[in-house]
Amino acid sequence: MFGSTKWKKIALATVALFTVFAVGGLVVQNRCAAEGGNDYESIELFTDVLAIVKKSYVEEVDTKKLIYGAINGMLASLDPHSSFMPPDMYKEMKIDTKGSFGGLGIEITIKDGILTVISPIEDTPAFRVGIKAGDQILKIDDRFTKDMGIMDAVKMMRGPKGSKVNLTIVREGFDKPKEFTIVRDIIQVKSVRFMTLDDGYGYVRIAQFQEKTDSDLVKALKTLKDENGGSLKGLVLDLRNDPGGLLDQAVKVADHFVEDGLIVYTEGREKDSRMQFSARKSGTEPVYPMVILINGGSASASEIVAGALQDHKRAVVMGTQSFGKGSVQTIIPLTDDSGLRLTTARYFTPNGRSIQAKGITPDILVERAEIQSAEKKDGHIREKDLENHFESGEKAGEADKKTEKEKTPPIKTDEQLKGDYQVLRALDLLKGWEILKTMNKSK
Repeated sequence: MFGSTKWKKIALATVALFTVFAVGGLVVQNRCAAEGGNDYESIELFTDVLAIVKKSYVEEVDTKKLIYGAINGMLASLDPHSSFMPPDMYKEMKIDTKGSFGGLGIEITIKDGILTVISPIEDTPAFRVGIKAGDQILKIDDRFTKDMGIMDAVKMMRGPKGSKVNLTIVREGFDKPKEFTIVRDIIQVKSVRFMTLDDGYGYVRIAQFQEKTDSDLVKALKTLKDENGGSLKGLVLDLRNDPGGLLDQAVKVADHFVEDGLIVYTEGREKDSRMQFSARKSGTEPVYPMVILINGGSASASEIVAGALQDHKRAVVMGTQSFGKGSVQTIIPLTDDSGLRLTTARYFTPNGRSIQAKGITPDILVERAEIQSAEKKDGHIREKDLENHFESGEKAGEADKKTEKEKTPPIKTDEQLKGDYQVLRALDLLKGWEILKTMNKSK
């Protein structure tokens, strides 16, 4: 079924977002031949059921629809991130990674069979009407979402710009479900935002790792230096609520701040899934103090960056425990223009840490100003909460201690940013470094 199609490796380190997504018969059969008769028997069982349904079901059914449904069920039994993409969804997935797509602007996953919001994307229709992390989507228009697949949900939520869709939301604190009417728009995700916090101190926020994230970061750093006399005294890199994205972009971002050594490595069953990514000296930023901000919405590619800079002692990681998605998905094009999104490897930080279902533990735990009690949930869904998530592969007892959680809304304006408690704490830490450095020089 694959024919001569070459596996196209697009390593997506994202949480199950707005794009979700059969194994070709030829490949499956070849593996079965190598692995023994039991697999042949299972395939025979499948074909028997298919034939019975085709012959005896009360209505005539489309074979491709049955096959697609079977493939979806097969992949759903593996983990939350492996999925099948029919041609239309595969096409949209490729558009998503470029940072422009039509829809509402929310990143979703499935928890306990319920569509759940990971995070709204800032400055999008969903964000503007007040959709929040942790919201459970009970209904899309008049259709209940219980046991609805992400693919079906995406189809219902996407549509022409200017059209409306109603989401019925269940949220902690609501007496009853509340309906939100959202007007669809073309979502333009701005990957990198930046500003000068104070004289010599820069701030860069990465909202999502897209095709142009690295080049946008280069421009941001250059502008910040130009604004501050040609150099920086310190930098805050904000990865809060960053759900991840392209692995190669995460590596390039980390490479700007690490002169040499390992950034991340992956381990899987296939030889092609075992990779190492190392820093290059060229293009490395000067060594100035850095603080990385993370929270429960920081996942995958953002965890790669935070973990790499933490292991290299290049930055202090501040905030709260991250999401904990330590797996790599490979996109495999199929011959009918559909695609397979398959978990093929785990990734590890330079020191060999797997953060799968655990997350990155900050060096300095800093909650938002409105600190909630430990008994209250923050609304963030983490990898370990997802059905069928797999473990990190490390021995029991090595998991990091859980920390209290929080919700951090995406930054919209400079004024909001300057009043952000976690950003202010990060800036204070950077200034403290500068003071200590000055004091040591004066001795």
